[in-house]
Amino acid sequence: MDINTVSILLIIGLIAGFFSGLIGIGGGIIIVPALVYILSMDQKTAQGTTLFMFMFPIGLLAVLNYYKAGHIDYKSAAIMATTFIIGAYFGGKSAIAIDTKLIKQIFGIFIILIGIKMLWNK
Repeated sequence: MDINTVSILLIIGLIAGFFSGLIGIGGGIIIVPALVYILSMDQKTAQGTTLFMFMFPIGLLAVLNYYKAGHIDYKSAAIMATTFIIGAYFGGKSAIAIDTKLIKQIFGIFIILIGIKMLWNK
């Protein structure tokens, strides 16, 4: 894995962690589309990789299914997990400081933009 890919994975982990702390989203809304559209992972591998990253806290049984089908990139998941923790901490601090209505608006806009991107791309 080259340094550019590692850097991208670290940034994805940081951003996903930040938004997870800020508005309670991360895996499916940020990491999966980022892996698909930025690193050109196929959808199932992106989902399996994201679940592996969350495996111990929430997804052990789901990860087993993706593992059996060969859809997990272990290195990518481990790299993103390191910065996801940092991003989640600062996202949580930011959310506390921002008005609740603004947080709802940020969440809604983000989901709409990701949905549009997924509907109009292959």
